[in-house]
Amino acid sequence: MNFKNVTVAGSGVLGYQIAFQTAFHGFKVSVYDINDEVLGKAKAKFFELCECYKRDLNATQDQLDNTFNNLSYHSNLAEAVKDADLVIEAVPEDPAIKRDFYEKLSQVAPEKTIFATNTSTLLPSEFAEVTGRPAKFLALHFANMIWVNNMAEIMGHASTDLSVFNQLVEFSKAIGMLPLPIYKEQSGHLLNSMLVPFLISALDLWINEVSDPQTVDKAWMKSFGSPKGPFAILDIIGINTVYNVAKLHADTNPLMARLMNRLQTEFIEPGHLGMPTGQGFYSYPNPNYESKTFLQ
Repeated sequence: MNFKNVTVAGSGVLGYQIAFQTAFHGFKVSVYDINDEVLGKAKAKFFELCECYKRDLNATQDQLDNTFNNLSYHSNLAEAVKDADLVIEAVPEDPAIKRDFYEKLSQVAPEKTIFATNTSTLLPSEFAEVTGRPAKFLALHFANMIWVNNMAEIMGHASTDLSVFNQLVEFSKAIGMLPLPIYKEQSGHLLNSMLVPFLISALDLWINEVSDPQTVDKAWMKSFGSPKGPFAILDIIGINTVYNVAKLHADTNPLMARLMNRLQTEFIEPGHLGMPTGQGFYSYPNPNYESKTFLQ
């Protein structure tokens, strides 16, 4: 594994975390997004991450200064990937957006560049051909709050070169992750194959007005000693991601259609997208579920 230069495409909920974590571990990271305004928001979030790294990882100021020195910002895709050994795609969870991105990426990336998608629910085989380099394409999925939930799921498809797969396993270790190799394509990888049914069951209780989000969370937290319930997890994932997934299945799943409509009205339109915006099912910072009296 000879990676030195990594491009992270998309600076949203997970993209900015992947970029910062990779730069923190000594790689040169080009952060790509659609315009300078979005990139400016990413820079602001990097400063917020500094406090998290100090608190949770005991990061020193020198380490954080080196991290920022390893980061560069680009709204021109060709410029962002010109030296890339690896591109990690973290654009919205929408097949059309991802397909359009890979069509453009394939025209400007060097031949050496490996492409990895951070998709949480889609399969790499859906995009393998449009990348123009199916043997050098696979999924590399991270959990939210990457610096503490430090695991990486590596999943190829039928045409992924085994050496590429193994390089991504080594890269995951190099950026402080616990690598979780997956040997057969699975929608949702390992984590979301278990997590999504859990979250859907909680959303079903909310949509059908069986109970409210905080009460559902209390039931889970009290029963299993978990620090967070499903609606707290949904806030961390980001309501926009949940909305996009619901939208994908709205035509064939009545629950997903109702969920999409309610999320759009109550969360998407007012901009309450969860933890990143300070408001979702809970208010941030200091959400209720962190209170000592929440389970009393």
